Amino acid sequence: MQFLAMFTFFISFAGIVGLFSLKYWEEKNERELIPALRKHADAQALELKQLLLLYKGEMRKVGPASIKLARVLLHDLALSFAALSRASERQAHRLADMVSHKRSFVPREAKNEFLKKVGEYKNTSVELETSV
Repeated sequence: MQFLAMFTFFISFAGIVGLFSLKYWEEKNERELIPALRKHADAQALELKQLLLLYKGEMRKVGPASIKLARVLLHDLALSFAALSRASERQAHRLADMVSHKRSFVPREAKNEFLKKVGEYKNTSVELETSV
């Protein structure tokens, strides 16, 4: 990567030195090399400059438009992810209920006398609250 950057730099540097050398030679000898090609290249450069100025104005519009587009896409992605999460949550609960032993759980009567008394007390207090 660095080699490519250095190579490009030195080629560009040699091109700039070559153009300045050509300009110096032309002024020294009072001659112009290939005038028709220069006029054509100048016309192409001016046309490219106009095109770049036109695109500069158009590129200013791209930023806000791309932000709006990204916001809409991100919003839709979040909604889709929420729907997927909701569906997977429902399926996970269904699976848990299906494999759980609590689905068919029937509480047995307590064998311990103390636990029987506590259960009776709780049941009578619940019945009293509901009847009031």
